Amino acid sequence: MSRILTREAFERLREELHELKTRKRAEVAAAIAEAREKGDLSENAEYKAAREEQRLLEARIAELESLLAESQVIDPSQLDASRIGLLATVRLRNTKSSQEVTYTLVPAVEANVREGKISIESPIGKSLLGRRVGEKVTVQVPAGLMELEILEIHYS
Repeated sequence: MSRILTREAFERLREELHELKTRKRAEVAAAIAEAREKGDLSENAEYKAAREEQRLLEARIAELESLLAESQVIDPSQLDASRIGLLATVRLRNTKSSQEVTYTLVPAVEANVREGKISIESPIGKSLLGRRVGEKVTVQVPAGLMELEILEIHYS
């Protein structure tokens, strides 16, 4: 299954993978070697902790390698700007409170509400996909039903 990522997210994950495979692996190997020098490994808590850190590190490396291998980087300029899709930045108005919000729809691995990035897999993200300016959508959120009017769509 192909995962869709922005160029920015792909590069960030690739940099993280490089950092883990180079600097972090060397640090963990040094910690294991240092703990080994302290004697009996069956009673050595530092050795056990270092080995556990190594296990977690290798699991993260495998996860990143798989994610990057399965990823497809998309170009926002190739998307239909009249409809909301992945990487769309949308300005919305809550019809009940008249409060306006702006979100960018991103893959789940890039979601960060503080930065205004919501996942296309979130309830709001799912309800917006394929919609156009002027349409209203009703979304079930933890606080109840919310009706949002789509005011603007653009792709950066």
